[in-house]
Amino acid sequence: MKIKNKKNITPVEQVKGILRRTMCYNKDAMLCHFDMRKGSVIELHSHPAAQIGYVIKGKLEFWDTTKDNKFVVGPGDSYIFPGTVVHGARLLEDSDVIECFAPSRKEYENE
Repeated sequence: MKIKNKKNITPVEQVKGILRRTMCYNKDAMLCHFDMRKGSVIELHSHPAAQIGYVIKGKLEFWDTTKDNKFVVGPGDSYIFPGTVVHGARLLEDSDVIECFAPSRKEYENE
C-alpha cells in the first residue's frame, strides 16, 4: 500500500489555470486533485475512462458537444461522465475538485 499527501506532489498545469495532482492510481482507477482558477476553460474532449467528480469548493459549468446540455456544480456536488462522452467546462469560481477515473488514465500518471 502507498500513501501520498497533496503537499508532497508537484502539480502539473495541463491547461492554463488548471493544476492537477495525481494522488494514487493503479491500472483500474485513478484519484486526482484539481486546483482550478476562475475563467479557465477545459475545451471539449473525451477519454475512454469514466470520470466521477466531487466539488470541494468553487463552481464549474459543464457542457456536452452541443453546449445545449449545461449544468453547474458547486460545493458538495458530485457528477459522472461515462467513458467516451464528449464534455468541457468553464470555471465560474476558483475551485478545488477531486476526480476519479476508471480505468486509470496513462497520460495522468506521474511516477
